[in-house]
Formats: sequence, structure tokens, C-alpha cells
Amino acid sequence: MSDKLKMKRGSANVFRDLGFPPEEAQNLLLRSDLMTRIERYVKASGRSQKDAATRLGVTQPRLNDLLKGKIEKFSLDALVNMLGHAGMRVELSVRKAA
Repeated sequence: MSDKLKMKRGSANVFRDLGFPPEEAQNLLLRSDLMTRIERYVKASGRSQKDAATRLGVTQPRLNDLLKGKIEKFSLDALVNMLGHAGMRVELSVRKAA
């Protein structure tokens, strides 16, 4: 093992680092953040998946997909709506890219 390990500093977006186009990487990052917030809400609520799904305005199988990380099944709109049903407000900040 005489080869040196090369390290590269990542960006603030893991999806970009994985090679997704910039626009798709940004969308995936936003969706993953909202999905994480919903997952935390469900765990903190202590509710069953069925009860939590009802509170979020979706079916239990749909919530299960979210909890399994099936990001491709959720749009930003759907995630914002779920958080709204849970009594949370989602805010968006837009700024010029670096």
C-alpha cells in the first residue's frame, strides 16, 4: 500500500458530487431535505405510520415509500403539501449561484 490516497473537497451538494447535472442535483437536495424533515416529524410524533400518514394527508403506503427513501416518487410540491398538513411552513430562499 504505497499509493497515496487522494482526497477531493466536496461541494455542499452530495448529488452534484455524485455527478448529477446541477439543476437535478439541486432539486434532489431540496427533496431529500424535506423528506428528512418529514421523517423526523414522524419519529418525534410517536404516531403509528397509519396515523402519521393521515396527519400528513397521504396513505400509509405512500408514507412508507418516503421513509424508505424512495426520492423518485416525491415531487417538491408533494413534500411541501405533506409538511403543510403537519402544520409546518416551508420557506424558500433564492440567491445567485457561486
